[in-house]
Amino acid sequence: MTQYVQVQVAIDDRAKAAELAGSAVRARLAACAQIVGPITSVYRWKGEVEAAEEFLLLVKTTRERSAELTEHLRRAHPYETPEIICLPIEGGLDAYLSWIGEETRTSQA
Repeated sequence: MTQYVQVQVAIDDRAKAAELAGSAVRARLAACAQIVGPITSVYRWKGEVEAAEEFLLLVKTTRERSAELTEHLRRAHPYETPEIICLPIEGGLDAYLSWIGEETRTSQA
């Protein structure tokens, strides 16, 4: 099982995206988050096909902190059913991956 994950979150407003990203990093639930967009999302919701402009957050954390991060994002997210998807990071620069672990530790020495 991979030790690091990327959590993907879509939201309809750049300021809200920045607020979610910042709160996750300040809480040490994430080492960093990139905000991508705007993007166009097309989806079926309550029987209707819809399209919306959204922003995509790509949030880096450890698998150990991912459930807590998911709950933090869910509570702060304005959508009824937000897209919050956790994807394994299968490889990468060792120094960067170690940095994710350091920045998401619950106790900082």
